Amino acid sequence: MPKFTYWADSYLEKRRSAREAIDLIQPGQRVFIGSSCGEPQALVRELANASERCAGLEVVRLMALESTPLTLIANKTEGQNLSIRSFYAGSGKPKSIARNKRFITPLHLSAIPRLFRSRRLHVHVALIQVSPPDDFGWMSLGVSVDITLAAAQSADLVIAQVNPKMPRVLGRSVVHVNDVEIIVEREEPLITARATPESESANKIAGHIQRFIEDGSTLQISLGTSPQAVLLALSEANDLGIHTQYITDDIMHLVSRGVITNREKGFNPGKLIASSAIGSEELYDFLDDNPGIEFHPSDYVNDPGIISRHNKMVSINVAMEVDLTGQAAADALPINLYTGVSGMLDFIRGASQAEGGKAILLLTATSKDGKRSHIVPSLGDTAVVIPRSDVQYLVTEFGAVNLFGKSLQERAQAMGLLGTERRLKEAMLGVYPASMEETVVVDGDSVMIRPAKPVDERRIQEHFYSLGKKDVIARFFHEKTRFVRDEAEGLSQIDYRKNLTLVALVGEFGFGRVIGVGEYLLDETTNIAEVAFSVSSDFQGKGIGTRLMIKLAGAARGNGIAGLLAYTAETNDGMIRLFNTLPYVVRTDTENDILELTCRFDEIDDRKDMPDGQT
Repeated sequence: MPKFTYWADSYLEKRRSAREAIDLIQPGQRVFIGSSCGEPQALVRELANASERCAGLEVVRLMALESTPLTLIANKTEGQNLSIRSFYAGSGKPKSIARNKRFITPLHLSAIPRLFRSRRLHVHVALIQVSPPDDFGWMSLGVSVDITLAAAQSADLVIAQVNPKMPRVLGRSVVHVNDVEIIVEREEPLITARATPESESANKIAGHIQRFIEDGSTLQISLGTSPQAVLLALSEANDLGIHTQYITDDIMHLVSRGVITNREKGFNPGKLIASSAIGSEELYDFLDDNPGIEFHPSDYVNDPGIISRHNKMVSINVAMEVDLTGQAAADALPINLYTGVSGMLDFIRGASQAEGGKAILLLTATSKDGKRSHIVPSLGDTAVVIPRSDVQYLVTEFGAVNLFGKSLQERAQAMGLLGTERRLKEAMLGVYPASMEETVVVDGDSVMIRPAKPVDERRIQEHFYSLGKKDVIARFFHEKTRFVRDEAEGLSQIDYRKNLTLVALVGEFGFGRVIGVGEYLLDETTNIAEVAFSVSSDFQGKGIGTRLMIKLAGAARGNGIAGLLAYTAETNDGMIRLFNTLPYVVRTDTENDILELTCRFDEIDDRKDMPDGQT
């Protein structure tokens, strides 16, 4: 029978200096290094010093903030002494990444633990950083559980830097003293990460994304400028939950404000679940022995099957570039150092499968200097990280689109670019006026009123087909049973100044049913715009037409148009009442049983109230 050794005695026997520990590494071995802010800095410094004598080492890591520049050593020796295998799925466009592109091993983060445990990628040595052991000999991996736990469980030799600064996190996040071969005691501050700089584009993106995040949603949020702005924009939300790869300072602040409660997650309720943390010392203190937070390895946190079990699961990730078919690249950028870490697609697929789930990609539409578009005809030689079949919601500073279920032409139109049947001059007549978007509640239904987009062509066509005979005659002045695509296309042309069309929609964003259409068409010889309306029968009499009329009048005034004109039948009391809701002097004229209604914006009727937003 083997002799039993008490773990505390074993701990003392295993203690070594950092140099003694690293001297145990043999040439040609594969060495795993704990991820990001969990990097065992003392051990990595010694490894860098030993690289000259240890030829053929391969370093394996997920993501490094490089407190010691191992990539510099690898480049100098051209991989003879040290090479690096980095699990990063970006396309390596920025110069600093492109230089090290040869180190990249694209792989879903959820699959990496299995790669280690199966020994398909044999880890000889694991360099990890842990907290001091508790009364039972368990040491916490703290801010870096992700793939570090699997590496520690699979390696032939585990060298642990025991650091009192490492927070003790709960969950499946511990290793036992008996499962570690070497202990190196070294107290030093953990790596911290600066906050990403504020960006006007990011703040605009955050404003658009608020509508998609309902109270009670569970969120995964990637690292970077735009997600930071999104978190700040959610400060008034309620009962949000978190199931994510990285905990950050911004998440901590929302927990402190009571925005994140994790009560409505539906899976792991009451618990904030993550696999890593990147942030400040304050964040690390917040994590320490916090019963509301659990860290689990990546094959759990990033498992699409686990992700899909959450209520209203929303994944929010950053893309660098998207092409007209919808496929996306996700590189690290100077303002967003961490994009492209290979958990993105896991969360996109998991969120898409969840009940009420949404997969959202954030993208700045243009480069910082405004000279280059990030929505391009083709990604060319840029590696695709998110296939076109997985891209769902895309949000830029100019608005949002839902590409799910859209044809290639509809995708191009939804992104505000050219389709195969659209002429260039038709696409260049105006910038989408996102400020005109408005959501109202009508008899319990959420109704979005907004300017029409090219992608609305088919939905406008379907709306006309749904109208009753009486409504068709009121709108077109004659019986009509065919509404060809060219007519709907004319209404959805991108000219938000001279020929403006507003639509009212109900239902899921990107799949909503058009229940109202209001439009004006400018006669440039008179500077008067003709208006026309149609509202689905089940929404008539509920104020939809009035809202469309008020918004059209406000837009026309803002665009320098002098007034409005409408033609209608003398018996169309609804249209007459609608036109008279405007706070202007209305003149009428009749010819051949057609009633002409006109008003000028400089002729205020003092007997009427001015609608909100008009002066």
